[in-house]
Amino acid sequence: MNRWLLVLLTVHLLAMVAGAQGIAPQTSPAPGARPSRARGAAKQVSPAARAAVLMSRYRVFPNLTYVTTGNQELKLDVYAPSDASGPVPVVMLIHGGGWAAGEKESAALGLLPYMERGWAGVNLEYRLARVAPAPAAVEDCRCALRWLARNARKYGFDTSRIILTGASAGGHLALMAAMLRSSDGLDRPCAPTAPDAKSVEGGEPEPSVAAVANWFGPSDLNALFESDQARGYAIGWLGAGQSTGKDAGKDASDGASKDRGELARRLSPLSYVRAGVPPIITIHGDADPLVSHEQITRFHAALKKAGVPNRLVTIHGGSHGGFNAEQDLAAWGAIFDFLAAAKVAEARRK
Repeated sequence: MNRWLLVLLTVHLLAMVAGAQGIAPQTSPAPGARPSRARGAAKQVSPAARAAVLMSRYRVFPNLTYVTTGNQELKLDVYAPSDASGPVPVVMLIHGGGWAAGEKESAALGLLPYMERGWAGVNLEYRLARVAPAPAAVEDCRCALRWLARNARKYGFDTSRIILTGASAGGHLALMAAMLRSSDGLDRPCAPTAPDAKSVEGGEPEPSVAAVANWFGPSDLNALFESDQARGYAIGWLGAGQSTGKDAGKDASDGASKDRGELARRLSPLSYVRAGVPPIITIHGDADPLVSHEQITRFHAALKKAGVPNRLVTIHGGSHGGFNAEQDLAAWGAIFDFLAAAKVAEARRK
């Protein structure tokens, strides 16, 4: 990822936003970020001009190694504001793809609404199912979170305002990385990788997340076995070598099915609902054929019972993503209102 790709991505997003009902993106700076001289005229300039301003305000650090596992170096990209006067909120973005496909570059546009506010962004890759089955992706995302905390001073991250986000499988991984504790047994050693990181004196602290923005990610992996369209993804990640057909659950021994069900439970955010987990907002369509709206409703009911600040934004008639511009804008508005209520972001201008 280079600066010119950042420009192209920004033009694309800003043009889309500017064309939807005449609504301009929020441009209030993040605490710690200096106001841009061009912001006063933000609504009068073209998306291309706005993109040029955004490019001049950011440094891009591509393909930094956050952990090495086996012979594979796992990479992430950092987008850091160059005009910040102090630490700024940081968003860690995790791409989707059914734990089996996708790449970090394909998800980069998801950082732009946060960058428009002067926030930092981290966009990461993780081991896919064909490389390493579950729980490898969860372990990797936890290591990326630790890398972020270790390198906060270097890149200007405010570790009290770390937001995790992702769509589909990426939303699931964002929830897991945020909700887990070291004592839950799904962490592995995340050795610092020179020259990008240094050990924290006295050992690594427990990663702290301020909030999660989950875009239609599953919260109960066992429920995916009930979906004809989602079953293959779940089995492909949770049970290597199993059939991905409709009767996939029937072709394994009872013991193997039981083991897979237990692994699904251990890797379900629903299993880690408790008081003290970060505030969570979910954007979810009520016609989603892959991840049922019913399962995410149960998840948010459990969060409410545990006293966790949360919000479920239902996109009426919405599928597994692919929302229209009006729905997307409403969802982003809800996210930033929720983050403001959680004291992670400033309130939006109405």
